[in-house]
Amino acid sequence: MGPTLINGLPAHILLVHVVVVLVPLTALALVACVIWTSWLARLGLVLPVLALVTLVSVPLTTHAGEWLEHHEGDDPLVRKHAELGDGLLPWVLGLFVVTVAVWWLGRRSRIAAAAAEPEQGRNAVTTFALPVRIAAIALSVVFAAGSVVQVYRIGDSGAKAAWHDGFSATPVSHHH
Repeated sequence: MGPTLINGLPAHILLVHVVVVLVPLTALALVACVIWTSWLARLGLVLPVLALVTLVSVPLTTHAGEWLEHHEGDDPLVRKHAELGDGLLPWVLGLFVVTVAVWWLGRRSRIAAAAAEPEQGRNAVTTFALPVRIAAIALSVVFAAGSVVQVYRIGDSGAKAAWHDGFSATPVSHHH
């Protein structure tokens, strides 16, 4: 499933940048859209598409990471990184589900508002019943925070695994 090498390099070390950018971006976009519902109408289909691309990027990156893990020596830091990496998918799946639900509910709200006030058309306001809005905000914040914190933990453990013995703490002199 997905590439394991890209241009001769392990795909994981390149794909990880997609996850590191898209997970926080999706989380931020979702939270912004549930707080400021006018943003939901502006983003439109971009929001659930962004969440889908983010969701797909996680197993691709994890698969490439598992391939890399099998091509490395037995390292407890790599094992810890892989275990943390396996914990990201449920968070991003929750982020995706909440994003699609918020987008769908917002779309239904705008369609209903436009039907009630045809002259408003595309500028119809997105409104949610208060309990729905509170639940949407709570779920958005939980999955956004959980997924971003997990990305941080995974990245920190991956950096430690990759660099723990790969550099000198003091400058190395180069005599030619």
